[in-house]
Amino acid sequence: MELENENEITEQGKEAAGRLAQALDTAKSRVQEGTVAGAKATDRAIREHPYESLGIAFGLGVLIGVLIARR
Repeated sequence: MELENENEITEQGKEAAGRLAQALDTAKSRVQEGTVAGAKATDRAIREHPYESLGIAFGLGVLIGVLIARR
């Protein structure tokens, strides 16, 4: 009787681990897809507006530099 319970618990653990692994794989692929889409959108925006992108990058650099210098 006790051996059956142990086998049942082990089987349930294996099933739970399988479901968890599948959920993690799904989440991983969604994050990868989102990252790729974001990178493509950023690349497109920079190519369409190169001077504005440089201005924004310069402004952020100056802002970060001022904040660091204040410490």
